[in-house]
This record gives sequence, C-alpha cells and structure tokens, in this order.
Amino acid sequence: MKREKSEAKSSRRQFLAMAGTSAAAMSMIPSLSFAGKDVVTARPDNIAKPWVPISDRKVKVGLVGYGYSKFGAAFGFQNHPNVEVVAVSDIIPERCAEFAKVVGCKKTYPSLEELVKDKSIEAVFVATDAPSHARHCIEVLNHGKHVASAVPAVFGSVEEAEKLLEVVKKNRGLNYMMFETSMFRANLYAMRQIYHAGGFGELIYSEGEYYHGPSASSPPPDPKAPPPPYGYNSYKNWRPGLPMMWYPTHNNAYYVGVTGKTFVDVTCLGVRRKEGERYFKNDYNNPFKSEVALFRTSEGGVSRQILNWATPGASAEDGRVFGTRGLYTDEYKGYEKNLPDLNRPALPPGVPEGGHGGSHARLMQEFIYSIIEKRKPLVDIIMALNMTVPGIIAHQSALKDGETLKIPQYS
Repeated sequence: MKREKSEAKSSRRQFLAMAGTSAAAMSMIPSLSFAGKDVVTARPDNIAKPWVPISDRKVKVGLVGYGYSKFGAAFGFQNHPNVEVVAVSDIIPERCAEFAKVVGCKKTYPSLEELVKDKSIEAVFVATDAPSHARHCIEVLNHGKHVASAVPAVFGSVEEAEKLLEVVKKNRGLNYMMFETSMFRANLYAMRQIYHAGGFGELIYSEGEYYHGPSASSPPPDPKAPPPPYGYNSYKNWRPGLPMMWYPTHNNAYYVGVTGKTFVDVTCLGVRRKEGERYFKNDYNNPFKSEVALFRTSEGGVSRQILNWATPGASAEDGRVFGTRGLYTDEYKGYEKNLPDLNRPALPPGVPEGGHGGSHARLMQEFIYSIIEKRKPLVDIIMALNMTVPGIIAHQSALKDGETLKIPQYS
C-alpha cells in the first residue's frame, strides 16, 4: 500500500513537472525565440479558389448509418460530381427510408452486412455507432471495397486496433480513411502546410482540446425517465458515460495530424464525477467527467490534450503549436518566408462545405480523390490509429492516477 501511494505521488509530481515545462516552453517562444529577427505572420485568407476537375469518373458509393447525427448524409457524397450513391442502409427501417430520400437514392439495404454484398458498390462510408466502426470497416474491406469511417477508428480496444490494421494491410490496393474533421479545419490545415514547409522547425509544445458540454439552455436528462427505443443520443446508449479519451481524435489531430508523427507515452489525470452528477453510474464504470493528458511526442516535445464534456455551453475543437522556428495560435508567427498556400482545397459548385468548420465535404472529396488517383488518403490507417489509440492508453493512465504508460507505435 505504501509503495502504491509513493508511486501515485511520483506520477502526480511527474505530471506537474511536465506541465510546468510545457508552460515555460509556451511562454518563452514568443518573447525569446524571435528576438532580433524578422518575423513573418500569415493565416489563410479564405478566398475561394475555383474548383478544377481531376476526372470525369464517378465512384460508386454505399452509405451506411443515419443515426442521431445523421452523418451518413452529412458529408455530401450525394452532391459531388465524382460520386454516384448506389445504395444506403440503416438498421431502423423508418430512418433508412428518410436517408434514401435525403440523398436521392432508390436502393436500400436493411444492414451493412447486406449492402456490402452489392457488387456494383466500390466504396462504403461507415457512419454507424462508434462501437461498431472497426467491425464494420473490416466487413467492408473483406468484401473488396474501399472504406471510410467516422471517428474513432476503434472503440477502447488496442486489440481491435491490431485486428483492423491487419485487415487493411492484407487488402492492399483498397483504401481505408478515417474522417477526422479537425484535419480540414482552416487552422489545422494551415498548420500542417506550414509544418511540412519547415515553418515550425521542431515542435516543442502543442495542445488540443475538445469541449462538448451539455447545452447551457437545456435541463439535464431526467434519470427516472424511460429511455427512448434506440437510446438517448446514440444507438444502444453508447455515448452516456463514455470515457472521453476513447474519443480523442478531434484534439489529438492538433499534433498527430499536423506532423504525421506520434505520441510515445502519456500521463493522464481525470476529474471524478460526484454522486448525483450526470452519468455518475454508467455502463463503462468510468469515474471521470473530464480528462487531461500530457503526451511525450516522437520528436521529443510535449503535447497537452484536454477532453471536457461536463461544462454547459462549452463547445470547441481547437489547438495550437509552438516550435523552434515559429508558432500558430490564431495565426502563424515565425521565420519561414516561403510559405505554401494555406487555403483549403476548393469544392465543386453546389457542394456545401458542411459541418465541423467546413471539413465534411473536404474529407469526402479527399477520400474519393484518393480512390480515383490510386494513392494513400490523408488520414490512412496508420494516422488513424496513431490518433485514436493514445487516448485509450491515456484513459488507462487516468485510472492508475496518472501513471506514465507507453503507447503502441503504428507505422
């Protein structure tokens, strides 16, 4: 018992020491690193560029999942000139019928398992419940079709990650892409362009956060009320009580998505729910309402990542990076004068940007273009797992009171 208490205290000290190092690095960069040198400032100008077609080919796509967020129709496949939506599926008949009407498709299937048997379909977008993402993507790939998945790639299981990776590698020639929305937010897209142009140098510190609190204007759910037939806000109630770090990609993208590099270890602390608070009892035995992680990066830096879903009215998916040659908070400030175009890819006329900061349609287009051009998509299986699995390990660390844990590396 004494040893356990000593290790817990050591973990806390290490966490606070890393946090202090991170804060120091963050405050030093603007005041010291640029002293006496010319500093360039830049940000996307968001001036729409004309869309230039790359092909007249239409990829035949199946869409699966029209649940609480209606994501199956939200990414604009039905609007893109390089896509033909062949069929849709949702396991709830009335939702499936509405889904087909919304995307203008006549063919429906009662399940993904039936849809993937359709030999006319080349690619499938999986927008089903998060616990089923990996299983459904494996099913699609094993039927010889390209697959895109909503986040997260896997759900709380490192073993599931290994299995998904194995199937993707076995089916070389088929594309897997995870639709991480932060990748096409204007600030992260610019950060990625600048990083690969050398504008940040080595990243000393980065941070990301995903705030998704309950609505400030709505009352909390009545714990005595009977549940709706398919769940409160998710199929079979997979969301209530969910360990936040199992859903980490919106924030982790602000390091992994910017650099293409990885997190190597983590120490994480959780803020515990109190009895009587929302989801105090939950199917995951998850005691936390918020989690804060410090990751060590593969280039030797530190990355602070926060998931907080407990603050009413809080809503943000954002991040910042600080390097040896520049930083990006609300704009770039640094030494690099030869910057690439920071504006996101153009979309065809009549294709709305969609939600999550205008990322939806650009993710869809990236997936379709990767198939047409026979290349790797932006968020392939390696990047998807390097964004997702660190959160699983971070939650394990929080359950161990901040013990530093190693993170599996995917390459």
